[in-house]
This record gives sequence, C-alpha cells and structure tokens, in this order.
Amino acid sequence: MSTTNSLSIKSAFIDFKEITKAGLAVSVLFSSIAGYLLGFDELHPFSWTILVMLSIGGYCMVGASNAFNQVIEKDLDALMDRTKNRPVPAGRMTVTTALIIASLLTIIGLVLLYLINPKTAMFGAISIFLYTSLYTPLKTKTPLSVFVGAFPGAIPFMLGWVAASGNFGIEAGMLFLIQFFWQFPHFWSIGWFLYDDYAKANIYMLPTGEKDTKTALQTILYTIWLIVASLLPCLGIPGQLFISPIAAILVFLLGLWMLFYAVKLYQLRTAKAAKTLMLTSVFYITLLQIIYILDKFLR
Repeated sequence: MSTTNSLSIKSAFIDFKEITKAGLAVSVLFSSIAGYLLGFDELHPFSWTILVMLSIGGYCMVGASNAFNQVIEKDLDALMDRTKNRPVPAGRMTVTTALIIASLLTIIGLVLLYLINPKTAMFGAISIFLYTSLYTPLKTKTPLSVFVGAFPGAIPFMLGWVAASGNFGIEAGMLFLIQFFWQFPHFWSIGWFLYDDYAKANIYMLPTGEKDTKTALQTILYTIWLIVASLLPCLGIPGQLFISPIAAILVFLLGLWMLFYAVKLYQLRTAKAAKTLMLTSVFYITLLQIIYILDKFLR
C-alpha cells in the first residue's frame, strides 16, 4: 500500500511539473530574479522576503499560463510527438483538474506579486492574459503569433526590476526590449527544427511559414537588433541601468557568438543548425544576465 501511495505521489508530482513546464518556468524565473538583482538600490534595498515572493509568485504565474495553454491546446498536443504525452492529452489528468491547478496558481501568484507591489501583480496578470488569450489561439492562425507571444515572454526580466523598484521606467523598458528581441531568433529556431511536428497540428511559427532564406534572414536581423539593444546600457541611455565598457565588450562578443550561428542557419538551413542556434540563444540570455549582474556588483 505504501509503495502504491509513493508511486501515486511521485506520478502526481511529475504531472504537476509537466503541466506547469517546470524547466521552462525555472528558466523564466531566473530572468525575474536577474531583473530584481539589477533593480534594487539604496532607495529600494535588497529584501529576501520580496525575492522569495517574486520567485514563488513568478513560478505560479508561468505555471498557470502553461497549464491554461495545455488545456486550450489539448487536442493539438495529442497530434504532436513532443506534446502527446503531456498529462491532459495523455489522459493522466482531467481538464477540470488542470483548470483547478491553473486557477489556484493564478490566485496564489497574483496575491504574492501584489504583496510586493501592485504594478508587479499587474504585469504578471497581463502576461497570463496575453499568453493564454492571444498568443495561444493565434498559433494556428498566423505566424504573427510569435510577435504577440514575445510580449508576455519579455515581461519576466522587466518584472524583477519592477518588483525591486516599484516603478516601470526606462530601465524596466530596456530589460523588456532586450528579452523581446531575443524571443524571435529563439522561437524561430525552435519552429524550424520542429517544423514537421508543428505541421501535424497546423502550427506554423516561422515568419514566412516556411524554412526558407527569408526566415533565416529575419532571424539574423533580429539577432542584430538584440545585440544593439543589449549594448544600449553602456551608453547610459536607460537611466540607472548601466554596464561598464568591459561588460559591454563581453556582451558584444556574446552577441557575435549568437550571430555566428544565426548566419550558419542562413547558410545551411538545416534542423541541426536551427537546434544549435536555439541552444546558443538559451546560453546567450542566461550569460547576458549574469554579466549584467556581476558588472553591477563588481564595478
């Protein structure tokens, strides 16, 4: 009996991780924590309490978005190899259970973010709304869904700054812009190497709808804009958000590394090249945030 209970608890935990996309949620949460570490100062001192509330609340908000998404797309998920074993399409979790989980996560997340400050809760709520009500239904309608999805996807980095300062100003806007431009090469590379699987559900994420030179060229252009946006803080443009020349050089080299693989995708136009760019983009945004944080504390 105890073995059966242990297995049930373990399987329920695994399903909870899958319905909230724990891996993705943690990576998104890292962006929020990075934004918080960049945002606190003498007027808004560091607080472990706020950081913990941001971490738990942030995970709840991302988890809720993913849970709602999987309820809405349960029939589409059943068609694709990479998603057919998710809890709802696989039949391990009912729609009602998934909706209860999503709703509870939304309430818990909003309450925790509101306790930090109302603006943080507002942006968290906007993120869930845009992701579930606009991005998700548009995925089968138009490749512009990636553009719409880039808005909620860019909020976490900015959210941390707003949680620390209580304000949405040019600094938070700059963090938003960086992660906004990053979304395009990241998701287009995913859409490229998973093209055939997405096609089974009539989802076309690439800007032209095809794996062609125009899509690859747009990927290069957005990577260049990402590099430019990432370097703007060294010019002192975004208010209190500033990086030193040394950090700017590191960020520039990091950008060239990502641009190299974007160009390789243009040259080769293969699934392998797209997957390499996707992995590089994940390392890019993580290392950029680490560089920004270290530069703040070391200069």
